Amino acid sequence: MPGEAVLNGDESPTKEGLAKAWTWTFVAATFSVFALRTSRKAQVVLEFLGDSFTGVLGCDRAKMYWAFGRLQWCWAHLLRDFQSLIDRPCPVARRLGHDLQRQTRAMFELWNRVRDGTLSHKAFGEQMIPIRSEVEALLLRGKFDPKLRGFCSELWKYRARLWTFVDVEGVEPTNNAAERALRPAVIWRKLCFGTQSAQGSRFVERMLTVIETCRQQKRNSFDWMTQAVQAHFAKEKAPSLLARV
Repeated sequence: MPGEAVLNGDESPTKEGLAKAWTWTFVAATFSVFALRTSRKAQVVLEFLGDSFTGVLGCDRAKMYWAFGRLQWCWAHLLRDFQSLIDRPCPVARRLGHDLQRQTRAMFELWNRVRDGTLSHKAFGEQMIPIRSEVEALLLRGKFDPKLRGFCSELWKYRARLWTFVDVEGVEPTNNAAERALRPAVIWRKLCFGTQSAQGSRFVERMLTVIETCRQQKRNSFDWMTQAVQAHFAKEKAPSLLARV
């Protein structure tokens, strides 16, 4: 993972026995890695990315990701934050929320054209210039409003993390890849209520890693696990999850 150019990361709460825990995932283009840990701190990210990761990490704005690589903050999360502004009773907050949502919708209209191949990434970057400027102007305006300072100051200070996908081809504006990967884990947790031990957590995280990686590579996870078990009893090396990369 430390050598990947682009990764997406996310985490979701679970249980390990009576302890609070989190299911972490890191998603690359052709594989995913899951980890169940009783910590939501940056040490978990360090465990998997090390201190040599220099790629782009797509994530939400949680601070445990901040020290790793170049960040792309998720615009799907931001849209929900803008809606929260609209839902406030304060008219100034509502206006800012509407203004930011309008620019975000225009951005996604352009991005959809990039994804369907009707707009080049270079042309996308050029057409994003006025949208980018307007969003930053709105955040700057909010930064000096006492009612909006708490929300806008961080986004303004770290505004470069909003636009990595504009500057670096191959980066997505949302963290949807990691959220999609986590969905089966969340469903499993709701049905099974987490694990009962560290040993159970190791089993679950490895099974999730196998299943999601096989799905990404369009491989049959049951076939892979059958081959792995047969290799174990034959005292042979298990098949690689990266064999078709």
